[in-house]
Amino acid sequence: MDYLPIFANVRNRLCVVIGGGEIGKRKAGVLLEAGANVRVVAPEIDPALSALSNVESIISRFEAQHLDGAMLVIAATNDRAVNIEVSKLAKARNIPVNVVDDPEYCSFIMPAIMDRSPLMVAFSSGGATPVLTRMMRSKFESLIPYNYKLLATFAEDNRELVKTRVTNPPKRRIFWEKALEGELAEKVLSGDVAGGQAMLEQMFVEEDNVLHGEVYLVGAGPGDPDLLTFKALRLMQKADVVVYDYLVSQPIVDMTRRDAERIFVGKKRNDHTMRQEEINELLVRLAKAGKRVVRLKGGDPFIFGRGGEEIETLAAEGIPFQVVPGITAASGVASYAGIPLTHRDYAQSCMFVTGHLKDGTMNLDWDALARPKQTVVVYMGLHGLDILCRELVNHGMPDNTPIAIVQQGTTPNQRVITGTLATLPAIAEREKPQAPTLIIVGGVVTLRDKLAWFHPKPV
Repeated sequence: MDYLPIFANVRNRLCVVIGGGEIGKRKAGVLLEAGANVRVVAPEIDPALSALSNVESIISRFEAQHLDGAMLVIAATNDRAVNIEVSKLAKARNIPVNVVDDPEYCSFIMPAIMDRSPLMVAFSSGGATPVLTRMMRSKFESLIPYNYKLLATFAEDNRELVKTRVTNPPKRRIFWEKALEGELAEKVLSGDVAGGQAMLEQMFVEEDNVLHGEVYLVGAGPGDPDLLTFKALRLMQKADVVVYDYLVSQPIVDMTRRDAERIFVGKKRNDHTMRQEEINELLVRLAKAGKRVVRLKGGDPFIFGRGGEEIETLAAEGIPFQVVPGITAASGVASYAGIPLTHRDYAQSCMFVTGHLKDGTMNLDWDALARPKQTVVVYMGLHGLDILCRELVNHGMPDNTPIAIVQQGTTPNQRVITGTLATLPAIAEREKPQAPTLIIVGGVVTLRDKLAWFHPKPV
């Protein structure tokens, strides 16, 4: 985060704008909308600006005393030397300063604003690309109707009432979410504020003061945050506690509610932060304490994710839960690597297996895996690669069968290593791929060369 996003209360405070042209006029207008008293300093000032109430016009070249009493300063002249001088003098006095279109000399940035007061949304790129910032604001303008200011005002007007009637903070948060996402919100957005108020009173009557915990078992996908489902993101933003494992990428963890408690329960090969049984018990304990818990699992919870074991425990304890499927690693990683899992000319079936070694062995149905015209996807198979390649050949698969290792697929660290059953173990020993990896075996691997220019690029 390059800048700390904050909202400043400038009502009835002096803000100084150096520059009286079109840009200065625009900046002064934003300050006036926020209730500031504005001092404009310039050799020439637009008469329309001088005529505005709460504007003090000083027709003069900039001098240091013009900053006296200022809460913040904006330099908006067409003379960069003057702007730099304003910046240096303001910083020397510890006055926040913005120099228009010159981030190097700013101590704060003026964002693009979407105003649904009291709901405010600010967009900023730290001055790097104002055009993109304005484009993002335009997108959100179409997503958030103007009448949301009615809903924001309704919530503001009832804040103290709800705080008095629903005294438990976690329960109060859930209460507000129900109010602002349901029929009450629709009434207020349609302009029926009185109807919304009546529904709020009914919600108080129905409130039973019992905390209801719930667990959301969410598939976080193979790593790229853009592959999350809408439902996954919505529940991630609602949860009070986030329980996540090693395969969940940090950008996805960062998309959970900022004030939620985060608990890492990751498991790597021979390194278990918490045993599966302990994770199951943790989910039950948190839910019984009235928490809404999101259990983030890499890929899909029900494909080698042990999600079934977790919901068995929750069901036995009577804990409400939801399961949100995720894009499993086989699908997401193969797509980003440019390897289709099925293809009419190469594979009419696809098998997912786990190559996790137990007691130094890999117990798989080798005869079923070695069938022709089939793609085999191996999860957690890197440390058993030698055994995998040897046994597939021993059970009839040609040793020139293409095979690929995809390292950390769909993330910026994605790397694809290809070879054959005969050559890949030696290649992997030389290239040293880093877990997590996915192994893909079959003729479809040869298509990567044809599709290399077209498959998605991790970002």
